Amino acid sequence: MRSVRIFAALLGLLLLSACFAPSKSDLIKKAAGAKSRADLEAALGEPSDVSKVGPIEKWTYVASDGSVVFVLAGDTITFQATGDR
Repeated sequence: MRSVRIFAALLGLLLLSACFAPSKSDLIKKAAGAKSRADLEAALGEPSDVSKVGPIEKWTYVASDGSVVFVLAGDTITFQATGDR
């Protein structure tokens, strides 16, 4: 019974934390002016997901209303896109 309560409490905290995730527009505003990998990480923190193809990296940040993706070529941000949830 105790493990069920702990699980329920952790699940509740997880769901509650999703309510406080920034929106796509919040993430884009925070990242405005970021030109490099260091700038982006300073503005938004570590991405939720990173995928690599050669020197190209796709950094995905999860938002409350979808996701924001930044494509980096080397150290430079080359593209930004948003996606729905």
